[in-house]
Amino acid sequence: MTTLSPENSLSARWSASFILVKRKPPIDKTEWDGFFDENGLLAKSRDFICVNILERGLHPFVRTEAWKFLTGYYSWQSSQDERLTVDSTRRKNYEALCEMYKKIQPLLENLHRNFMETRNTIAYDIQKLYDKDPLGNVLIDKKRLEKILLLSYVCNTQAEYQQGFHEMVMLFQLMAEHDHETFWLFQFFLQKTGNSCVIKIGVGKNLDVLNILINFLDPVFAEHLRGKGAGTVQSLFPWFCLCFQRAFKSFDDVWRLWEVLLTGKPCRNFQVLVAYSMLQMVREQVLQESMTSDSILLACNNLIDLDADVLISAACLVYAELIQKDVPQPLKDFFL
Repeated sequence: MTTLSPENSLSARWSASFILVKRKPPIDKTEWDGFFDENGLLAKSRDFICVNILERGLHPFVRTEAWKFLTGYYSWQSSQDERLTVDSTRRKNYEALCEMYKKIQPLLENLHRNFMETRNTIAYDIQKLYDKDPLGNVLIDKKRLEKILLLSYVCNTQAEYQQGFHEMVMLFQLMAEHDHETFWLFQFFLQKTGNSCVIKIGVGKNLDVLNILINFLDPVFAEHLRGKGAGTVQSLFPWFCLCFQRAFKSFDDVWRLWEVLLTGKPCRNFQVLVAYSMLQMVREQVLQESMTSDSILLACNNLIDLDADVLISAACLVYAELIQKDVPQPLKDFFL
């Protein structure tokens, strides 16, 4: 049996509390400002703030600023004056990257076939986006979004453009006021989450660990998946590529989950526990109807309009269960 550290014991307690007690109102502007002293230095612990974000979430009015801390755009130890300097530096660096891109664009167009293919893919993906709300108000600037995605592709040697990034960056554009904020928040988001949504880096590892987790916590379901549902788990890669974006009923729900992932609470790689919790939502149907792989995938794809709080709560319960068990080393290394 795994011996719980004081930190893990605390995690189990507040995980259970979070599940059983109705969520308190999200952190609003007044409360957020109260986390800092007159110089803008943190007056509460980072851990205190992150646990509150997990349990309660953020009001839209403070989300952009809070995410700058959660992603690493700002240092938690910075003062207000230092953050003003950081903002100025981030803007200048973004403008410098834009100038660099202008200069090398002709070279890329002439010598790099991959660049032209990627640019066409980005343009095609963006055109498919809905850019207006139900009232006809324009939500996003597609030209600005295309520029940010191209720049991200050119500058990011690890996380090359993949389909789905356009939807993710759109959410950052909706949240942030300026292009340099959108660009850097997305870059830091990828880094902070360990590139877990990038196919060539994190997605495969997430799927492998999800398989191990199902075998460990739910051997009956695992046995079915090894038989009639063979290959099902590996086919769930869109969940991770889009960071579960299409599973929710609103953008607010997506932001709610993403900010929890950024806190690192209740554990590292929480996204795999989220995926496990989603699979559990279809478990009884899968077993009762003895579904095959295609039918299981259809049921998983029909998991839409979910409530982020319900899903986060379910994943916290999985974590609380996990830390009570004698966890195999691969799971221990990944989560604990």
